[in-house]
Amino acid sequence: MEPERNGKLLWEIFISTLYLSAFTFGGGYVIVTLMKNKFVDEKNWISEKEMLNFVAIAQSSPGAIAVNGAIVVGYKLAGFLGILASVLGTVIPPFAITSLISYFYEAFSSNLWISLLLEGMQSGVAAVVAAVSYQMALGVVREKDPLLLTMMFLAFIASAVFGVNVIYIILISIGIGLVQTFFFSGKEGIE
Repeated sequence: MEPERNGKLLWEIFISTLYLSAFTFGGGYVIVTLMKNKFVDEKNWISEKEMLNFVAIAQSSPGAIAVNGAIVVGYKLAGFLGILASVLGTVIPPFAITSLISYFYEAFSSNLWISLLLEGMQSGVAAVVAAVSYQMALGVVREKDPLLLTMMFLAFIASAVFGVNVIYIILISIGIGLVQTFFFSGKEGIE
């Protein structure tokens, strides 16, 4: 069932993305788990499969993954106005925080407590990125698609063992996905 497209929904999208963006430290991949928890598990606005597709779109599009993810979720929920609400909610916190930090940069850069806080946050970010990777891999495993499982395994080996640039892995994966989509859509049209 598709959510009702009204001002209340737009406000909920804005507040949800504002909250997620304000409390996400460590880059765009950290927000993926939080978006899944909020939009799939808590709000039931989108399915887990749709979330995986949205993450794939957000990763393969230029720009910040948090903004790209907000765009596709906002569009799915409320069209163009959903995009505006979700993108505004996503960009306001980092803009405000970055502006504040740049204003007080001298005081922050030499403060021992701030340096220790930022170093401690790195551990938390690593744990969240590991959780995101695990949840995305679990979603692929649940699909039970041999091609996706093989691609996931080979992408991991290419990156972790052979140090292949992630951009090449993404481009190859997009190509395989396009070939698979056109092959199966053409095959369905024949039947």
